[in-house]
Amino acid sequence: MYWLIGVLVIFVFQAATILVLEYRRPANAMAWLFILFLFPIVGFVLYYFLAREYQRRRRVRKRGGIDEQRRAEIIAKSHLIAQPEEMPSPEFAHQERLFKLLRKAGAAPITGCNKSRVLTNAENAYKAMLEAIRTATHHIHFSSYIIRDDETGRKFREELIRKAEAGVQVRVLYDGIGSITLNKKYFVPLVESGAECAVFFPLRPAFMKKRMNYRNHRKILVVDGTLGFVGGINLGDEYLGKHPRLGFWRDTHLALEGDAVYGLQEVFLKDWETATRHNPKDPAYFPVHQCTGKEAVQIVAGGPNRRDDAIHETLFAALSVAKKRIWITTPYFIPDASIAMALKIAAMSGVDVRLIVPLVPDTYLVHAATLSYVDEMMSYGVRFWQYSRGFIHAKVVIVDDLMGSVGTANMDLRSFFSNFETNALLFDAERIAELERDFLQDLNDSREIELSSFRKRPRKVKAKQALARMLSPLL
Repeated sequence: MYWLIGVLVIFVFQAATILVLEYRRPANAMAWLFILFLFPIVGFVLYYFLAREYQRRRRVRKRGGIDEQRRAEIIAKSHLIAQPEEMPSPEFAHQERLFKLLRKAGAAPITGCNKSRVLTNAENAYKAMLEAIRTATHHIHFSSYIIRDDETGRKFREELIRKAEAGVQVRVLYDGIGSITLNKKYFVPLVESGAECAVFFPLRPAFMKKRMNYRNHRKILVVDGTLGFVGGINLGDEYLGKHPRLGFWRDTHLALEGDAVYGLQEVFLKDWETATRHNPKDPAYFPVHQCTGKEAVQIVAGGPNRRDDAIHETLFAALSVAKKRIWITTPYFIPDASIAMALKIAAMSGVDVRLIVPLVPDTYLVHAATLSYVDEMMSYGVRFWQYSRGFIHAKVVIVDDLMGSVGTANMDLRSFFSNFETNALLFDAERIAELERDFLQDLNDSREIELSSFRKRPRKVKAKQALARMLSPLL
């Protein structure tokens, strides 16, 4: 009898601890309580090492994780957009609240001296990135969640080695979990050539320091502080359609010239400091830009080292003001309550809300969690398509003619609140039209989900999706 009471007291203590620590995020609390119920004691140990905020997070958040001196230098050199009337779309004249939020989000300004290119799929992105690397004269800063030791990975390594041997500063940053299968021998030739290589939160130290749940999901390349790249494409052959199961890989990347590159550079250098405890400083990292374009662009960075959840906040604000359309492409759709409600209300108000998600998944559990939202969202008028040409990994959001977003963040809880992510917000009409053309082509390569047919799926499938949804805050 006494041992049973003891076990119950321990269980209640563990459950109470989770509820107290996760009171800001009820979905997380429910997921961990479910795991604790299935695996008493073991579930709490997992929570302690995987879910709790990593050391220093609260302290870092208080100061925003920003180098204020560096930020002041960026602002002084940038061509800032200070009023909504200065934005490319005349619609912003009536969106003062959204404009004010965007200006404050993520500590990065909206700059008006930029030129961008939408790079559809890895073939185009890799070509542009390699060309940029070959032009480097001072530095190359490259960050990727996944780096593969395959033909693609070795091709990039060869170009980076050539530049390092020529005296160009080369820094390569990769994530400890995303690139967990990458042998460290891959970096030996790079280091021998003079390049610097670092891993972001390697597996074992991250586990012991309770950082394993926080991954650097960014894909950033900055060349000489004047050319920048960001988007959904990592480094590997599968992005060229060579994955034996997934086949054709649909993705979107972005090339930037101009003041928006300052934002990418600042994000990379902060990540490098987090990984290495070294903060490289050189005025050449932030050169004065020749204004070759007039596009308005904003870099929005999110992560546990930032004061706010900037990516979540900017997307929610944009979705909330939509009048005509919300078009979203995402491989993983696991929204929090606020994003889900914004989409429901928009659809009920007559806004054309469309989502493209994969038909063939790369991760079955996450895919099941994504499909668990379909019935609920469609009942409010949201429409879903499943991409059938291969696997779709692009992370694109189009809101009216106001804004297009291209970046590394998925439409899920992990990207909103746990991962280190970076999105580029585009406001130029021509660039938004480009994203629109790609979206319409993707619709042609997709099949729309019919609610009546979807509801006829077997009970076993519904149960799997319900279980996946329960665990989705942790995926």
